[in-house]
Amino acid sequence: MNYRILLASTAAIALSACAAAPTTVASAPASPAGQALAAADNTATAAPADERRVYGTWGVDMTAFNTQVSPGEDFDEYVNGGWRSRTEIPDDQASVGTGRDVYNLTQRQLREVISDSPTNSKIGAAYASFMDEARVNTLDIAPLKPRLAAINAVADKSEFARLMGSTNGTFGSSVVSFGVIPNPLNPVVSIPFMSQAGLGLPDREYYLDAKFASQLGAYNDYLARQFDMLGHEDPAATAKSVLDFETAIAKVSWKVADRRNIDKLINPMTLEQVEGYAPGIDWAAFMQGLGVTDPGTMIVAENTAIREIAKVYADTPLSVLKAWQESKVTNQASPYLSDRFVDSRFQFVSKLSGTATLNERWKRGVQLVDGSLGELVGETYVQRHFPASSRAQMRELVANLKIAMAKRIDENSWMAPETKKAAQTKLAKMDVLVGYPDKFRDYSSLDLKPDDLLGNVERVSAFEWAYQRSKLGKAVDRELWAMNPQTVNAYNGGLENKIVFPAGILQAPMFDPNADDAVNYGAIGAVIGHEIIHGFDDQGRKIDETGAVHDWWTKGDAERFDALAEKFGAQYAQYEPVPGHFINPELTMGENIADLAGLQVAYDAYHASLGGKPAPVLDGLTGDQRFFIAFAQAWQGKVRPEAEIQQIASDPHSPARYRVLGPVRNLDAWYQAFNVTPDSPFYLKPEERVRIW
Repeated sequence: MNYRILLASTAAIALSACAAAPTTVASAPASPAGQALAAADNTATAAPADERRVYGTWGVDMTAFNTQVSPGEDFDEYVNGGWRSRTEIPDDQASVGTGRDVYNLTQRQLREVISDSPTNSKIGAAYASFMDEARVNTLDIAPLKPRLAAINAVADKSEFARLMGSTNGTFGSSVVSFGVIPNPLNPVVSIPFMSQAGLGLPDREYYLDAKFASQLGAYNDYLARQFDMLGHEDPAATAKSVLDFETAIAKVSWKVADRRNIDKLINPMTLEQVEGYAPGIDWAAFMQGLGVTDPGTMIVAENTAIREIAKVYADTPLSVLKAWQESKVTNQASPYLSDRFVDSRFQFVSKLSGTATLNERWKRGVQLVDGSLGELVGETYVQRHFPASSRAQMRELVANLKIAMAKRIDENSWMAPETKKAAQTKLAKMDVLVGYPDKFRDYSSLDLKPDDLLGNVERVSAFEWAYQRSKLGKAVDRELWAMNPQTVNAYNGGLENKIVFPAGILQAPMFDPNADDAVNYGAIGAVIGHEIIHGFDDQGRKIDETGAVHDWWTKGDAERFDALAEKFGAQYAQYEPVPGHFINPELTMGENIADLAGLQVAYDAYHASLGGKPAPVLDGLTGDQRFFIAFAQAWQGKVRPEAEIQQIASDPHSPARYRVLGPVRNLDAWYQAFNVTPDSPFYLKPEERVRIW
């Protein structure tokens, strides 16, 4: 089930998220039904019901500090070190921290919403089907058998291509992902988007780099266990054939950093052109499986990789392709099968995340319902937990941040007047969506049953793919959301020139309507700034005010911007979160720029909000100090090494600690607020500090 490709290469051009919640450790391969398979993610969990953080009288946990360390010595440790030293990561989590706290709170809130729903409702039926563990264990492999039989009945590779296409609405995968996005060259209409796919591990490097040998071995063992449970004669040999196939795909796949470069991704082709360019796959049959009779012009993202993947496909025996598809179907279905399938899958996922125990069933059930019926659940969620006053206050905050950004554009020293004018136009036309959509989705045609868990997940996937497919060739509706209201995150919809802040993230300490202004500007204000800046980061700057990929910069402006970005990236290249694993600035550049400039814009907006009056001193802390402390508290975290290694390898966001240290050491105001001196380890000379926006 691979329709949710916005989370892969399209992130660079379609959706850039701030990842306010801790980065989820992917359970390879991707989950069925997009967000619906979030239930299978063993690393996400809810905290005990009585576990609530206290953020003092003005919005900061004053017990979290480590005052044995000075702010200049290590600002993250100064703000969060006390909390980190006394906090253990629960066995069923890959991380803890502020984002996880807000996520856990949201999960408890969602549990109440879901538990209040009767079993004859869609929400109640979905949850009941998952919670009926006895029935699931009794059925064991039986619900999976028809799906496996369909694979084994495939007679040739054309029919297999058709099967791969059909996995957009059922269990299984394809060597090429297919989805729907606004046309990057004319974003008023939606068109198809094809992207490289086929891997079961988080990234190509897991197959090719020796430092991931243990993860590769764990995956091989998982495949062998799968084929043993499916009754293959020689599970080990079958596993090796599948792993060899995926390794061949990995060798020709693009590196993750290249997959976020807009200039490389915009490759329009018709179906006829794709057939000539990559003839190893029966593309007409693939389209039939998708239910797309006339795709028209498509965006073929990693074009050379797709061409080479088609060759790998053509050279691979049908028996291996079938085994590969069996592994994908089994992996995606495992969270909804008996305990032996759940446990086998978790045994593998735990090797990627470092988690020791599977989280409780109710938590996985809540995630399933949340992912399957997001806006249906969200409608009740916001009624209970997001008052209109918070929505109004957030809109005011965003407006203030946009004003601050406009001023920074005007005062920019390296940008030509005509480019400034275009930047101001883009900023002015940037739409702001807060809390929840004004019109919620209609789920009335989705049929869910309290006694058919696997069928429910499959019907959700088919429902979602039909919804996405219905957009093809239609006008883009910029009011639609790519996240649920209860999601603990935010995003910039690049091809729609909009920024979106779901209600889930708008909870303390990220946002508290009763907190000190310095805290709200330092926490959620920096997130707002971050999303605004995504429209002007190293990739967002290539998109104009309409959402079209278009170079609106002068040559000189682009050269000066790139030089500043390169200088900034050199700082991050020195950071080594886990021994032997350095941050890749080419992968993280957009997020790093958004963190830096977003914090600067939030700081400017905070000072503008004071109206020329001095900020009060609270508990001996100035307004500027509280602003930066709140920013650091928002990224408070502790992560297992295995999970952090995966993040470094495949996630465009830097680890949380460096989302604190990287930006602050480039802001003059931080040095002044905490009297950071040249002898401090993270001190940068004024001429070494990067100022991009």
